[in-house]
This record gives sequence, structure tokens and C-alpha cells, in this order.
Amino acid sequence: MYPIVCGTVKTPETLETTDIGTGNAFEAEVVVFNCDCHTYQQVVDLFCLVIPGMTPEKAFELAWQIDHQGSATVFQGDIKNADIIGKKLAAGGLRIEVRY
Repeated sequence: MYPIVCGTVKTPETLETTDIGTGNAFEAEVVVFNCDCHTYQQVVDLFCLVIPGMTPEKAFELAWQIDHQGSATVFQGDIKNADIIGKKLAAGGLRIEVRY
């Protein structure tokens, strides 16, 4: 049998927080899908031209992921930049989706 305790319950202190990427810094993402109509070099060049801060090494990794897994998230950030990047990648012939 448990004793009955009267009074207020102290709220425990938060020791850790978990961020799932949906805060102010994350509003949208650009996903590129495999289409088998571009070479790795074409995709790498386009990523480096369109996506801020993209390096050839990272672009190649993303191209490999798209080729072998069917898709990859290539940008996460504010809606305005995601829309701009998505439109430029689509204009380059890539199959994309901007998710909000």
C-alpha cells in the first residue's frame, strides 16, 4: 500500500531538450528525386551552382544518395530560399519537391 501525500508536486527541472528541426531555423526543405537522366557530374555542378555553401564532395555524396536511395534532402532552411533553390534545380531538369 502506498502512502497518500498531500500538497503540491514540484515540477522536475528539464535536463535535456530535443530539437526535431521544426523551429524557427527550419521552415522548408528541398528534396531531389532520382530520374536517371543526369550524370553525377551534372548533378554535382548544379548543386554547387545553386545551393549556398555546397562543396563538390558534399554534392557528390548527395548525388550518390539520390542514385542509390531514390531521393535526398539537399537543403533545409527558410521558405523563400527553399523555393528559389527548388525552382533553380527544377529549371536544371531535376525532379524536386519543396516540403513545408
